[in-house]
Amino acid sequence: MNHDIVEKNIGVMLVLVIVVISLGGLAEIVPLFFQDSVTKPIEGMRTLTALELEGRDIYIREGCVGCHSQMIRPLHAETLRYGDYSRAGESVWNHPFLFGSKRTGPDLARVGRRYSDEWHQAHLVNPRDVVPESNMPGFPWLLTNLLDGKYTARKMRALRMVGVPFTDSQIESAKSEVEGKTEMVSLIAYLQQLGTHLHAER
Repeated sequence: MNHDIVEKNIGVMLVLVIVVISLGGLAEIVPLFFQDSVTKPIEGMRTLTALELEGRDIYIREGCVGCHSQMIRPLHAETLRYGDYSRAGESVWNHPFLFGSKRTGPDLARVGRRYSDEWHQAHLVNPRDVVPESNMPGFPWLLTNLLDGKYTARKMRALRMVGVPFTDSQIESAKSEVEGKTEMVSLIAYLQQLGTHLHAER
């Protein structure tokens, strides 16, 4: 009889489906909050510098995450192409996460120090100069747009409130570190540190 009530009443069935999915989701997600490998940074991890932080914001502003993921899955084909698979501890200080879900371009999780600053600059100004088959747009304005550092310290204070361990000295020197630098320099600084922390202790 009770089974008939559930089958014949779409409202009751919908509520029960939501309850079951919620309980199942909680059973999978809640334990992750207590695993050190998920909640603590990997050994050798450091915070972004003020210049790298501004570069990350430019990366977000220009929509790079729409075409480039930053998460290498533990599959042989992925690690063979991109490098060691991503660890949760590499992203604990990322707000927001930039895992991405589309790869129009390659994954960038391990791009740091793979190419020179000059290569990155040429690639960002006109990608086809270094990768002839690329369909990525150019970003030449990054060469002339200058940072003023007006909000850099404020961003760092806000991130410290959510757990990123920026020091007082980092925050105090943030404006002077970025002021007058081009957006190109800042974005390249961000790209050059991606994936460099995983084996930093070795």
